[in-house]
Amino acid sequence: MAPAVIEDKTKLNKSLKVNQDLLDEKLAFDKNFDIVRREMEIGGKKVLMVFVDAFANADLMVQILRNLTELDRQDLSVDAFKKLFYQHINYVEVAQTEYLEDLIEKMLSGPLALLVDGIDQGIMLDVRTYPVRSPDEPDLEKVVRGSRDGFTETLVFNTALIRRRIRDPKLRMEYIQAGNRSKTDIVISYIEDVANEDLVQSIREKISSINIDGLPMAEKAVEELIVPGSYWNPLPRVRYTERPDVAAIHLLEGHVIVMVDTSPSVMIAPVTYFHHLQHAEEYRQSPSVGIYLRWIRFIGVAASILLTPLWLLAVLKPQILPDWLAFIGPNKVGKVPVFVQFLIAEIAVDMVRMATIHTPTALATGVSIIAALLIGDMAVSVGLFNTEVIMYTAAVVVGNYLTPSYELSLVNRLFRLFLLVMVGLFKIPGMIIGFILMMALLVFTKSFGIPYFWPLIPFNAKAFLSILIRKPVPTSNIRPKIVHPRDADRQGVPVPARKIGKKQGKGNNGGSDNKP
Repeated sequence: MAPAVIEDKTKLNKSLKVNQDLLDEKLAFDKNFDIVRREMEIGGKKVLMVFVDAFANADLMVQILRNLTELDRQDLSVDAFKKLFYQHINYVEVAQTEYLEDLIEKMLSGPLALLVDGIDQGIMLDVRTYPVRSPDEPDLEKVVRGSRDGFTETLVFNTALIRRRIRDPKLRMEYIQAGNRSKTDIVISYIEDVANEDLVQSIREKISSINIDGLPMAEKAVEELIVPGSYWNPLPRVRYTERPDVAAIHLLEGHVIVMVDTSPSVMIAPVTYFHHLQHAEEYRQSPSVGIYLRWIRFIGVAASILLTPLWLLAVLKPQILPDWLAFIGPNKVGKVPVFVQFLIAEIAVDMVRMATIHTPTALATGVSIIAALLIGDMAVSVGLFNTEVIMYTAAVVVGNYLTPSYELSLVNRLFRLFLLVMVGLFKIPGMIIGFILMMALLVFTKSFGIPYFWPLIPFNAKAFLSILIRKPVPTSNIRPKIVHPRDADRQGVPVPARKIGKKQGKGNNGGSDNKP
């Protein structure tokens, strides 16, 4: 569908009848039951209110109109617009507009439009209220300790959740609309004296240049329209999160957040491969526990990609195994080749996953049990699957679930299938070539100009150590260099915590001695 034509703007007329006819022509009141028009008389002047029924807050409207209906003719006899706008409308969120198209666009977003006979300007009162759910904890990013709030589909609520965590006057929330027909609200969030100015400008320009009729798929459509690079590259070059605390820490590091109305997921840019492996749980526990959790996650993610291709290679080429690993491989292959078994098992797992997503909650458990019996027990009994194939497939599925980023877990599944096919067709050369191609994709991919596989390639020892080891907060002094922050320091050199009963001399921060 072609984008909507951007028309020349029409200036509002002083005649209320002319304005009403123009609105009727544009909005077709007789064909839109949810667009309400209300004609009244205020201070001896005819007025017209136009609003979307579902968005208007009736209680706010009643309070505003109570004051307006008490106006006399002399109250609006001179400078009616200024008196209405600055004196008699007892509400905070009020704006004015001179053009019909602007009035319609704002009104369809939720505010009430007020037109007065004899005035060629409209008054917009933001009395909207959106249908909204409570900010519950996201299903994909649960933590044992930590906040239980999460982003919702309402943009203004999401900005409030971030401002609650970062009360910095330098925090910016830039508002942009995109979509010629949908007029989707988008917010670019960043800390002005931390985020790289070129990065912010690049994202701002890309969003402003979007020229499409609508963005009903919200953040995913915006991502595909603004992220540079090949559309067919499966690697996620932005990170999605529904947790306000995760978004806040990335803002403090110098990243940019893009929020799209109607979506509970916000985009973090730019990111590397290792950003997708971080989880809030690691930072809600002590550093030693966080390191353990991180390494378990790394092992699980690596296993989700390499375990089944390596086992298949060992089955097809048992001579590559040392004597102490000679037990690997099935004693009896079965009626179906192991390579085909893995392909069937991978497809079956994805079918079960999608069926569970599309099944009502009350029936999802039953679907899982039936699938487990069919795939796990009956398939082995009839000789379709080997028991070890089931075991290793289950192990890589667990590894997929260990991946914090859902988008990356899907990509890892594609990598695993690609390596399985290469091993099944070409054995050892296939494994080597497949691994090299996979690494090449990771190395040559970029996210808004930064290397995707940093800090491994190009190698940065200090940054790579921080990937492997969850650093304590007092030693996290420097922001990641890869995002080119304008302010590299997060904190000064901290003074070690003193023991109870001990005096503390002047530290590196110039503090004076104090009793505990």
